[in-house]
Amino acid sequence: MSLPAFESQAREWILDTTAGLGFDRVDDPYDVAVFHDMEFEQEKRLLDQHRMWQRAKFEAGYAALDWPAEVGGAGLDSSFADAFIRLENEHCPLRPHELISVTMHLIAPTINLLGTAKQKEVFLPPMLCGDLLACQLFSEPDAGSDLANVSTRAVRDGDDWVVTGQKVWTSGAQFAGWGELVARTDPDQPKHAGLTAFLVPLDARGVTVRPIRQMSGGTSFNEVFLDEVRIPDRLRLGEIGKGWSVALTTLAFEREGGSDSSSIGGQFSQLVSTAENLGREHVPRVRELIARVYLRQKLAQVDTLLDRQSRAGGEAPTAGGSIRKVQWVDKLTAVSAAARAILGRDLIADTGAPGTFAWNAHVLGAPGYSIAGGTDQIQRNIIAERVLGLPPEPRADRGLTWREVRAAQSTA
Repeated sequence: MSLPAFESQAREWILDTTAGLGFDRVDDPYDVAVFHDMEFEQEKRLLDQHRMWQRAKFEAGYAALDWPAEVGGAGLDSSFADAFIRLENEHCPLRPHELISVTMHLIAPTINLLGTAKQKEVFLPPMLCGDLLACQLFSEPDAGSDLANVSTRAVRDGDDWVVTGQKVWTSGAQFAGWGELVARTDPDQPKHAGLTAFLVPLDARGVTVRPIRQMSGGTSFNEVFLDEVRIPDRLRLGEIGKGWSVALTTLAFEREGGSDSSSIGGQFSQLVSTAENLGREHVPRVRELIARVYLRQKLAQVDTLLDRQSRAGGEAPTAGGSIRKVQWVDKLTAVSAAARAILGRDLIADTGAPGTFAWNAHVLGAPGYSIAGGTDQIQRNIIAERVLGLPPEPRADRGLTWREVRAAQSTA
């Protein structure tokens, strides 16, 4: 089938299927929030609808168009997958949810790339059809930007691993069935070398999930406590001591996806509409800031084309994803700056005027993406070292084991 014929067929299928499933529609043209602000039952309903949509796509052959057929895909060129995503964004009325994105675009591809044949058989079909949702169990209170400093321990006990520790800022954990965990298995190795990755059922004994209320109102993030959780070795993802490579693979998928911010937060057209409604479209400073947003959206489109070329060539995610992540966050920041200039004090007081106070949710939420997936500072270090070839940043812990570093920190 030609690409135009595929697009025509897919558009008709999306319109017919979404109408038949009766999804909740979001008709608010000023829904510009970066993070959800929903009650538990409302968010659960949204995820249930996403599961229905994912199953419909799976049964119709649209769930993984550019994946190999042996793992549930259609084996098509990436241009078909890109076309379907564009049509889906245009015509599917469901609000996006980060847990769906994490499952489908981060963890499932990681398992497909690094998992055993049995893990692919067990996890990928239910992920592709929406039955299984998974989160990232990466960050910790003392290991955010310095992710390799995780202290959650996994100790071998026969055919099992016993895991104890705490994770934090875990998106969607309260609704996830599984998590991709990075834990320390050898404290007497340098911090990057003593890590191992696992797939963890979140209903296992010893797992506790506590939502974190954000300043924007929602509870997208969670704390996850693991108290002597037993994990069979068959759920180990990758080799023992190679957990850092697994984590980098997942983070690379996350950063590769960061250039497409079309469904997150406010956009150029919404800023223009707000400025026109308030009679501020001719203010020079407002025009300058809106133009910056327009340029950054165009850069995102160029990034998307580059991603398509890389995927078509079979390339794995690279440090170039950090460039796209920095550009993406820069665009969100530019949107916030333009909204503040347009609205002034209307940004912090709900006057009832359409499209005014709604921008408050964007301004409060946008800074979160300068941290998620690795801070802006970490991304710039990656770009400097791996793309530009600059000397690596000095590290005081170079050559020391994780245990030695922790001991030095405790006595400092």
